[in-house]
Amino acid sequence: MGRNLEPKCKQCRRLGEKLFLKGDRCQSAKCGMVKRNFPPGFHGSKGRGKQTEFGMQLAEKQKALKQYRMMEKQFKLTYLKAQKMQGNKSDNFLKLLEMRLDNAIYRLGFTVSRDKARQLISHGHFTVNAQKVNIPSYSVKTGDVIAVKESSKRGKEFNTLTEKIKQVKTPSWLNLEPTKLAGKVLHAPVKEDLQTNFNAQLIVEFYSR
Repeated sequence: MGRNLEPKCKQCRRLGEKLFLKGDRCQSAKCGMVKRNFPPGFHGSKGRGKQTEFGMQLAEKQKALKQYRMMEKQFKLTYLKAQKMQGNKSDNFLKLLEMRLDNAIYRLGFTVSRDKARQLISHGHFTVNAQKVNIPSYSVKTGDVIAVKESSKRGKEFNTLTEKIKQVKTPSWLNLEPTKLAGKVLHAPVKEDLQTNFNAQLIVEFYSR
């Protein structure tokens, strides 16, 4: 499983956008974008230069890639899969990203970040339809039930989770059952669920060059 080991706050500062890679810290005054809202590096404090059209497309691609915690090859393969589907390319692309298992677990509130979701999935703490799945990129489908494995519920990662996730606001395509530490995929994400802080159309244009 490929991982981006670059410091997370630097990734946000380089792109000039909060990517919410550190969970609660991103909402606090300790956030790198709050303390130093300029690019990293010796000349970073001078600000950002004017972007070209290609530069804007590349920046949007990097925002999405880093937010969903993917490597370039996997990200592009996801785009190519979306390209073969019927309908709007950018919407299809976002749906495929949203319906990854690591993202679904993050959206259900089981973890504070997608990185944490990837870690716990690879350690075998989650099941899909009562079967253990340890592949973060696994694509969930309508009707799938995602749950914390029974033997993991007593562990330190989950033994106090029930109360925490009662306040979680899940997207319309997911149904959360806090007492069972489980969630169900009701349907594929609809347009209202695909509100992001990056422009998916520019990503489509980047790969269509």
